[in-house]
Parts: sequence; structure tokens; C-alpha cells
Amino acid sequence: MPHSAPKLTATLTLLLMSACASTSSEVPQAPYDVEHKSLVDLRADLLGGRVTSEHLVELYHERIALIDDAGPQFNSVLALNPSALDDARRLDAERARGEIRGLLHGVPILLKDNIESKDPLPTTAGSLALADNFTERDAPIVARLRAAGAIILGKANLSEWANIRSSNSSSGWSAVGGLTRNAHDPLRTACGSSAGSGVAVAASLCAAALGTETDGSITCPASMNGVVGLKPTVGLLSRTHIVPISHTQDTAGPMTRSVRDAALLLSVMAGSDPADPSTLLADDFAEAYHERLGPGANPLSGARLGVLRFHTQRHDEGTLAVFEAALNTLRAAGAELIEIEEFSGMRDIGGHEFRILLTELKADMNAYLASTPPAVTTRTLADVIAFNEAHAAEEMPHFAQEFFERAQGQPGLDDQEYKNSVAAAARMAGPEGIDRLLAEHNVTALIAPTAGPAWLIDLENGDSHGPSCTTLPAVSGYPHLTLPMGKVEGLPVGLSFIGTAWSEGNLLRLGHGFEMVRGEFR
Repeated sequence: MPHSAPKLTATLTLLLMSACASTSSEVPQAPYDVEHKSLVDLRADLLGGRVTSEHLVELYHERIALIDDAGPQFNSVLALNPSALDDARRLDAERARGEIRGLLHGVPILLKDNIESKDPLPTTAGSLALADNFTERDAPIVARLRAAGAIILGKANLSEWANIRSSNSSSGWSAVGGLTRNAHDPLRTACGSSAGSGVAVAASLCAAALGTETDGSITCPASMNGVVGLKPTVGLLSRTHIVPISHTQDTAGPMTRSVRDAALLLSVMAGSDPADPSTLLADDFAEAYHERLGPGANPLSGARLGVLRFHTQRHDEGTLAVFEAALNTLRAAGAELIEIEEFSGMRDIGGHEFRILLTELKADMNAYLASTPPAVTTRTLADVIAFNEAHAAEEMPHFAQEFFERAQGQPGLDDQEYKNSVAAAARMAGPEGIDRLLAEHNVTALIAPTAGPAWLIDLENGDSHGPSCTTLPAVSGYPHLTLPMGKVEGLPVGLSFIGTAWSEGNLLRLGHGFEMVRGEFR
């Protein structure tokens, strides 16, 4: 894989340096295994003195070198943060003094490489055009994580430019990072543009990671790699200093090993940002989501859930069988399931969405590139198109950039057809879509299979897109939680919980309830 050998060398160098350095712990570390460890596990073990943050970083470095770079070559971690070990030692010292910054004190996490951090790492979005994009600034959501004590372990690989360059792309491929492969079968797709984040969590290369979604880029890789993914309401989390596609649909979100872990991250990141107008109402709805997942009443008992049968029509028999088993589990836990057979208008919604994404890609990308350091010479989308043409062997060995070219030809944000599409898509997917389905059937959330099992990778022909339920919540800007519901011939498939705007708390409680009755997923 591209850059895997240098990354392996850098990892082993870091390990040797750390072995020669004095440990921040006063006693030798007992053997510790990070495999299958959740954020909740790591927090408890750090507070209990069973491991240090420094040792966690070392263990993740070792695991990344042995599994991600060598071994199965998942190729999910694009770059390691050179500051992570020093940050870990500092946080260990603070903990030893009884100083705890917050919910994530000393826990290492990965960032998708379209999310900026002030660490000595570029934010590339997977493109060589941004190889010198050392911004030395934290995205506000990263600043919140850091203030809560999180360690930025490094950057996760992604589908280049968040998979908006071509209809013939292969998910998880970028010119900077190469191809990320599914954590359960390296011959299969990792799906979605947050491919590296999903695989890294599934392979225990970190306990948690951040992804971003415009339509399916958190929820699909979470589903196909067997982890939890939450696409929040657009506006609950700041998008400032994140490489954009669409200000109408973009959002970051957590990818974790458990629903409780996702709630922890969301509790830390949610809130307003003066630089992002979409977050105007965030403080009115943000809450300590993790605190509502404690012991107590079964959240599924008496819950009315709408089963989106119109989203199951194209699924394979294996996925449908796993879904029916999940429905039986929900019923046994006390949920009341309401069948919803029909919904019209998906084709029209998709047409409006495509116009929105192409128009906003040009405007939003130009605005972002204008804010990058002078070393970044691609200052507009047109510059990126020209860069790709000049570096076609590296940037376009498998697929072209026809979506970029179409976006470059779009009129601006004042175009009336674009404005009409924004209004129509929001109405059709939101008030006339999710909200109407919830109200007409008197249900608190909608459920469906997130997607099918991962398809075989085909770099020459691109992705084999199958059925999914990501578009309604993506276009409406409403929240969408996916978590593992089972496997089809060894490949994970996810169960989706979808709700109205700002209903993350309810979705997390329902998902946590299902997770508890389903049992541990591996």
C-alpha cells in the first residue's frame, strides 16, 4: 500500500524512542490488551491505574504497525501524530496529581483526515493537492475533545475528497493513503468516505474515531465494519475547519465500539460555534447524552418503532433474515413494531440532493481552500481539477473527476434552481418525510437495515452500491444511528434508528437498549 512502509518505520521508531524514555508510571506496567476495549473500558482502567495513557499510545502504535501496515494490511491509519506520546505523558502526570480534564482524559482517538487538528500533521482529505495543508489549528470539535482530555493518536484514511469526485470511485481509496480494506474481509469494501475511521475502530487500532457524513459516509462504514456510527442532526456539531462538501448536509460524528461510547463523544463535542451558523440552536438541544444510558428502565419497553419495509425490498435474503431476528429481539424486549410499507418521492429527493451537493461543493470548497496556508497552491476547485489532471498517474489511476468538473460548471448559491432544490429537498425528506412517517404511525423512531454486507473491491469498475437507508436522514439533516445487528456469512450488517431533528438522546437510548439485549458483538 502507498506510504505503509514509511509509516511502519515511523511507528517502530516511536516505539524504540518510547522504550528508551523514562516512563511516567512509578511502577512497571502490567500486561494490557487493547483489543476490543471500548472508551468506557479505557476510562475505567486509566482511572483505576491499570494502564497509563503513554502505554495505551505505545500499544496502539504497535497494533497499527502489526495489523494495519503489515498483517492483513487494512491500511486504515493514514498518519500518526508525532505529539501523541508527549501529550499522553502530560496527561498521565496530570492524572497522578488528581487533575482530570474531563470525560476523555488520556484516551487516544483518531480523526478522519478531513478534520483539522493543530498537531504537526497535514489535513489532506486524501488528496496530494493538500499534502502541505498544515493549518496548525483545531477544528472546534477537536478543541472540545482536547479540552476533555482526548489524545489525538493520528489521522484515519478516507475516500479522497469524501467520495465526491467520481461516480466510479472505490470507497476507502485516496492518493495519499491508498486503499482501506474491510476489517472483516480485506477483499471487501470498507464503504463510505469514513472508511479508515470505521476499520480502525473495528480492528481495535483505537477505541473511537471521528468520521464525517454527507450521505452515508459514517453510517455505511460503521454498518459494514460492525461498529456504532452516529450521524447527528446537522447543526449539533460545528463544521468549522473540516474540508467540506455541502453546508446543507455535512456533519461530523462519532464511530465507536458501543452506543455508550458514541454518547460520550457526542456529549463532549455538541454545542454552538459562532463561525458555523447552522449551530445556532445547538446549545438548546445539547445534553450529557451518556448520563441517560445508565441502569434503569428498559428503554425498549413500550417503545413504538416504525419498520421501514420500503427500505428492505432490494436486500439479500441473508440481510433480511438478520433483520427479522433483530425485530424479534426488539419485540421480546417490549417494543411495539409498526409496519410502514410505502414511501414515495425518493427519486425526486435524490435529484434535488445531487443539485445541492454539486452547487455547494464548488462554493464551499472554494471558501475552504481560500483559508488554507500559503503552501497550499490549489486555492479553488478549478485549481484542484487542474492539479489532478497534471498528476493523473497518482490522482486518477482508477477513476476520474467528472463530479468535480460538473460542480465547477454549476452556477452559484444565488441560482434559483439550486434554491428551489434546497427548499424542496428539506421539505420532502423532513416534514413530508421522516416527520410525517413518525406522526402518521405514532412512532418515536424509524428502523431499517442500514445497508447490506460489504461488496468485493473492484478498483477498475468502482463500488457496487447496494440498498441503504441513509438518504432520508442525510437530506433532512436529521440524526441517524447505526449499530451492529448481526452477520451475513461472516460480514457485519447494521440496524438503523432514525428520528426527527435533535432526537439524538432518544435514538441513543433505543440503540443502547438493543445493544444490551443483543449482547456483545465481535
